[in-house]
Amino acid sequence: MGKKVTVLGEVRDGALRNVSFEGVAAARKIAEDGEVVAVLLGSAVKDLAQEMIVAGADRAVVVEDEKLAGYTSDGYAQALLAVVEQENPEAILFGHTALGKDLSPKIASKLGCGLVSDAVNVEVEGGNVVFTRPIYSGKAFEKKIVTDGVIFATIRPNNIPPLEKDASRTGEVSEVSAEIKDLRTIVREVAKKATQGVDLSEAKVIVAGGRGVKSEEGFEPLQELANLLGGAVGASRGACDAEYCDYSLQIGQTGKVVTPDLYIACGISGAIQHLAGMSNSKVIVAINKDPEANIFKVADYGIVGDLFEVVPLLVEEFKSLLVKA
Repeated sequence: MGKKVTVLGEVRDGALRNVSFEGVAAARKIAEDGEVVAVLLGSAVKDLAQEMIVAGADRAVVVEDEKLAGYTSDGYAQALLAVVEQENPEAILFGHTALGKDLSPKIASKLGCGLVSDAVNVEVEGGNVVFTRPIYSGKAFEKKIVTDGVIFATIRPNNIPPLEKDASRTGEVSEVSAEIKDLRTIVREVAKKATQGVDLSEAKVIVAGGRGVKSEEGFEPLQELANLLGGAVGASRGACDAEYCDYSLQIGQTGKVVTPDLYIACGISGAIQHLAGMSNSKVIVAINKDPEANIFKVADYGIVGDLFEVVPLLVEEFKSLLVKA
């Protein structure tokens, strides 16, 4: 018998993030022949519900309220708990994003259930839902099975392929009324400091710089390469500490954890803290003047050389390939 699974769709700048569709794909596996219900919270999100259905959800539930215009854990928790109370799902999925990591423990605690965080895969084996998640900074993986209560998990972005979208899919979109009250935090305005462009946590290609970039201007050729490949720019903590770039670009144990298809590390030595944030990338290319740099131990391809010579050559080569294409 199938399960009812709810998936929280995550909205940013009026659009659904890719992890929302990846969550639907994971939910589809868990539900089997059951029902996948998309959940959208915000002040104007109803128009996005059909996108979740096209991506594989059976129907969508929306909570709209002006108090949900900006994310607060109190407001979102009240809204989501109202949906959970009505739907009574057997499984709840979030993206393992800043929002998901903040909200999911609060909801799990309220519901008195366990939480499997940062899952990179989900399968159903012998009637059990099995989650795979990295441990020890990505050096090993463990499998988790929820044997009692609500199945609750967060899904790491860029790991579970979304289902093929089907524009012919239709489903009911309903609204739930939730009383949003006693908020300890109210969002008046959001001031964005992060660079615009591809979302770092969901980018398929990342070009990252370390202390070897030497300056803020040193990131310019990396940005050019990233733009050419339709990717995003990241950084090691060393580059952020040296004020070469903003901390919003930091990748590592104390920054973002990313799993792109291609990760190009430029002038990054490969400290264990940085590797914890990117070692599960599908293909890793390292560019470093030091042939003994630790980054080469995890790289699929290594280039020993000055990044300020190598990166421009890569840019020119990719430009010529794109022209031929």
